[in-house]
Amino acid sequence: MHTTRDNLDRVPESGAREVGAPLVEGLLAADHTLIDRVIDEVSSALIDLQAEDGHWAFELEADATIPAEYILLNHYLDETNDEVEAKLANYLRSIQEGHGGWPLYHDGDFDMSASVKAYYALKLVGDDIDAPHMARARKAILDHGGAAKANVFTRITLALFGQVPWRALPVMRVEALLLPKWAPFHIDKVSYWSRTVMVPLLILAALKPRARNPRGVCIDELFLIPADQEHDYMVNPTGHWLGALLLAVDRVARLLEPFVPKSLERKGINRAVEFITERLNG
Repeated sequence: MHTTRDNLDRVPESGAREVGAPLVEGLLAADHTLIDRVIDEVSSALIDLQAEDGHWAFELEADATIPAEYILLNHYLDETNDEVEAKLANYLRSIQEGHGGWPLYHDGDFDMSASVKAYYALKLVGDDIDAPHMARARKAILDHGGAAKANVFTRITLALFGQVPWRALPVMRVEALLLPKWAPFHIDKVSYWSRTVMVPLLILAALKPRARNPRGVCIDELFLIPADQEHDYMVNPTGHWLGALLLAVDRVARLLEPFVPKSLERKGINRAVEFITERLNG
């Protein structure tokens, strides 16, 4: 659906004066009619879904990442539950799109990170990689550059499972939590949602734990270049000078990492644990 502004933008400025007010009024009327019709359709659909006592109830759905991450967590901890994971696997298979991968929303475009996680989760529960749905997913992932192109969150998961080296991630130092409030970066300057994600990840980046992965499942087949030989994990997709600067800072930080005192790292980890503990709900 195009807005009135979209329609007006199609009229050249020189021609706008020639077509005059009648065309503009016609465009406005047409758009208003379309908008009113859509509103009526949506309202009618909601009324049809309303229960007799007046409430609405809908299935709580998520994209592929949430059920996939639950399966990955179970295998990270070696606390697998075959019955539950089989149901989650059925759900993952049911929302695989025609392009072979998984989107972030219904009928959406291929998303590399969601697809890598869904594929790995299905392989963890025992799906044969030569099964048609797995073959289609693998082809889609490889056609889009392979698992090395997944986002940082997904590469952290893969690093925990030993599927990519830790150098596949940007430098993330837990000592950042020790910076004073006047510093350019301080945890209080970060949005609340980002804080709750960032602080645990800083601990993981410092300790670099390894998933138990009781079945020893790997996804080497999702990489165009073997993961330990890949050198282009860190890229600047926009080409903006700021991105290039951040990549340069990351390279310098990697050179300095070996010289960071372990005592400072432990202090940062303790600060991170305190931050998390204070916010736990019982």
